Amino acid sequence: MNTPPAVPASSLPQGLRIAVLVPCHNEAATVAKVVRDFAAQLPHASVHVLDNNSSDATAERAREAGAQVQPVASQGKGNVVRRGFADVEADVYVLVDGDDTYDAGAAPAMVRRLVEEGLDMVVGARRDQQQAAYRPGHRFGNVLLTRCAGLLFGRSFQDMLSGYRVFSRRYVKSFAAHAQGFETETELAVHALQLRMPVVEVETAYGVRPHGSQSKLNTWRDGWRILMTIAKLFKSERPLLFFSLGFAICALSSLGLAMPLFETYVQTGLVPRFPTAILCVALMLLGFLLLACGLILDTVTQGRMEAKHLAYLAIPRLPGAVVRGGRQ
Repeated sequence: MNTPPAVPASSLPQGLRIAVLVPCHNEAATVAKVVRDFAAQLPHASVHVLDNNSSDATAERAREAGAQVQPVASQGKGNVVRRGFADVEADVYVLVDGDDTYDAGAAPAMVRRLVEEGLDMVVGARRDQQQAAYRPGHRFGNVLLTRCAGLLFGRSFQDMLSGYRVFSRRYVKSFAAHAQGFETETELAVHALQLRMPVVEVETAYGVRPHGSQSKLNTWRDGWRILMTIAKLFKSERPLLFFSLGFAICALSSLGLAMPLFETYVQTGLVPRFPTAILCVALMLLGFLLLACGLILDTVTQGRMEAKHLAYLAIPRLPGAVVRGGRQ
């Protein structure tokens, strides 16, 4: 992973439709600067501020700065991203938080790399310029959750929870969003991992929130929700492994409880602890039931993955792209 060199917007392909999506909830202190900065770096792009029930002047500040403002009634960043992906038409999508912590100057290079290398996602991995920008608790949680995703899906990113990303149209229009809140970043990463999309990470500067701007993140609440999202994705995307773990736990518990009973039966020919014997049989039956569920759902998942891949392939790649790198 490296820092992309500065790239002028004029070097991007002519006629390329670029949309900048800025999810916002009460970001009146920063949204105007975010809109102006990205409009300056990507002058031919359309900037869309997705206002999520803000109670301050976020929408007014965004309109004054030249953005197209779209209200989103369903609360939560995941709902905002789903609405933006559905309603906005473009060839390339830049997704960035509205808190003015990400570097707009990196956007042209990220877009150019996506186009030239035929990528589907470029992640702006955060490189904090000040220690206060990236709190230790959030950093630790990011590392923990990223490693969990790597264990479950075989590979992962260094900064899975970054709010700064560039997507191809192929990615956006094949993304079946389910998350409602900040766990949407986990879902964005897993979607790329599932379909083995070509993606890269590049380092981008990450700064502190300006004075008067407050974070909407709660370390424990949002961390727990992200962890639960990973668990749900594990169950739905790797059902055979998920239910096999349940089978192993039930089978080992059953055998552990049955060993003393078997020894007593060999020595005396009696089974004095009959309730324990019933429990052993019930645990083993439950284990095989879980294993059968895993086998059936694994077949269903394979069919669903094929349908998702076909939907992804139905969208043409950006013209002129030359595939040279990325994670395969």
